[in-house]
Amino acid sequence: MQLLNAITGLVVRALRKRLAYLWIIQAVQICIFVGSGVTAFLLRFEFSIPLEFHNALWLGLAVWCLVKAAIFHAYGLDRGMWRYFATSDLARIASAATLASAAAAILVLFFSPWPFPRSTLIIDFLLTLLLSSAVRAATRICLEMASPAPANARTRVFIYGGGAAGSLLLNEARSNARFGHAVSGFIDDDPNKRGMRINGLLVLGTGSQLPRLVEEHDTREVLIAIPSATGAQMSGIIQRCQDAEISFRTMPAIGEMAEGKGIIGQIRDVAVEDLLGRTAVELDRERIRKKLQGSIALVTGAAGSIGSELCRQIARYQPAALIALESSESALFHLEQELRQRFPQLHFHAEIANIQNTQRLRDVFRFYSPTVVYHAAAYKHVPLMETHVFEAVENNVIGTYNVAAIAAEFGVSDFVMISSDKAVRPTNIMGATKRVAELVIRSLQNGGPRYVSVRFGNVLGSNGSVVPIFKRQIAAGGPVTVTHKDMRRYFMTIPEAAQLVLQASTMGEGGEIFVLDMGKPVRIVDLARQLILLAGLKPGQDIRIEFTGIRPGEKLEEEINLADERMIATSHEKIRVFAGASLPFEHAMRHLAALRNACDRRDLTALVFTLKDLAPDYNPSKEILQRLLEPGLVRLATAVDSSTAQVPLAPAFVIQRS
Repeated sequence: MQLLNAITGLVVRALRKRLAYLWIIQAVQICIFVGSGVTAFLLRFEFSIPLEFHNALWLGLAVWCLVKAAIFHAYGLDRGMWRYFATSDLARIASAATLASAAAAILVLFFSPWPFPRSTLIIDFLLTLLLSSAVRAATRICLEMASPAPANARTRVFIYGGGAAGSLLLNEARSNARFGHAVSGFIDDDPNKRGMRINGLLVLGTGSQLPRLVEEHDTREVLIAIPSATGAQMSGIIQRCQDAEISFRTMPAIGEMAEGKGIIGQIRDVAVEDLLGRTAVELDRERIRKKLQGSIALVTGAAGSIGSELCRQIARYQPAALIALESSESALFHLEQELRQRFPQLHFHAEIANIQNTQRLRDVFRFYSPTVVYHAAAYKHVPLMETHVFEAVENNVIGTYNVAAIAAEFGVSDFVMISSDKAVRPTNIMGATKRVAELVIRSLQNGGPRYVSVRFGNVLGSNGSVVPIFKRQIAAGGPVTVTHKDMRRYFMTIPEAAQLVLQASTMGEGGEIFVLDMGKPVRIVDLARQLILLAGLKPGQDIRIEFTGIRPGEKLEEEINLADERMIATSHEKIRVFAGASLPFEHAMRHLAALRNACDRRDLTALVFTLKDLAPDYNPSKEILQRLLEPGLVRLATAVDSSTAQVPLAPAFVIQRS
């Protein structure tokens, strides 16, 4: 009972405080309206209002106060916080004052029983606009002047960027007691801004002058407030901070900020994504919502990097149910814990299953009847798959066919396969299996489910990708190992890739291969240098970079499309569709049976030749060719591969064409 009374008391006090604040604003506004009206008459009659116009004055004050109060309330001008007064508020005040003065003029001119001086209407409008804006601006200025840097400020900081984002950051830094730092001034690379003031603080100089400015102002940190900076610009800023031996953090892009947290709470360390200059993805969210809201979505490989992010993104669109299908028990457990905490209303179902087990797949599809399937399950590590050829084919090709075929069997409407840029002119088994999987699911397009593939490159921070490996090597003191100085790869962030996959799944009629815009390829050695810089170290001095040579199946640079594929634009600027050769259904089933047979017999020669027949652009790596040409190695490889096979393949089943 005491707890209830205490809570009730807090609520009442909060309401009283808010009501008192609103009453003060409304009282000030009424005073402004009255003052504007009286001053308008005084100015009109040179501060001596004739007796015959006293009635007109009282009528005007009554009409002005009532009409302006109503219209200002409709515009929300009596509920805003004046400490955040901005140009957008000025536009609303001008609009409200114009509308209110026009309405009041109509009332007094047409319905007043006494003569009414018309010039007072114009004077009153101008005074209302001036005083309403001036009071708010003065309030903001006074509050900012009364909020100096906190006495317990731990450090002095620079704001790097004298634009709108820097000004916004300074305003919140002044008003947020949790910030705990004193802002010394602005740094901006535009020399024309030097000496200018932004919200009262000077632009002290450019980034090249940071070492001197740090010493002069005893500053310990730089807050980078340039959300639109390209990767090259961000790299330059970081290099200048490193040269000045000062720590640095950044604020996210405005579009990426979480609502309700404010800027101060979202200042973070600079990430490798900032250095790559990836811009925020603009989505047609309504289109995605129509696809997913109320649907039953199933994600294979759900606990992997892309699969788990797909689950997070799908959960935001309120599906009727989300089924996460995964073979890794621990990873699936952690995903389930996360999603149940973040989305308590979501009907989430974690299912342990292997896509090579057709009976288990049928059980899941029969029980849940999914309407849309996102197939992310795959073996993806290139060098590892070069030594586990049969496992790669069984999982990436036969497993994909299993899921796609059972999806048709149980009436799924949409099937989306996650592919790879390594499927383009593949030089490794992983890429060849992804290309064959693209062709196989495309051959299934016969009026049933809408089958599409989405092709993209490496994702930053995914399990086993180069970024986590480099970070571990840097943490261990180096060296950082890079395969080749000219090695280049396309990179995307995990959320960006997942969002564009969802967008692509709403497009097309079926049978398309969508390719995501991955920007320009990035040199791996440059990525390594940037990660060393982000760790506060110097490449080549604190951390060595070593070149280890190209690994089995790798090529220097990945490609986006095959020679016979032509690019077609879509409604989304970051998504393209490639139209190329298709594989007849009978042809695909015949070759799929040959792949199954080769895997059953562990016949590497037959397997590689069948892959080559399906994907003529596939060029086997030197390591695969050695295994084919040297009988001793072939027998050894066959024995090793056979020893890793633990579960016999399920018999093939064929979709009957309508």
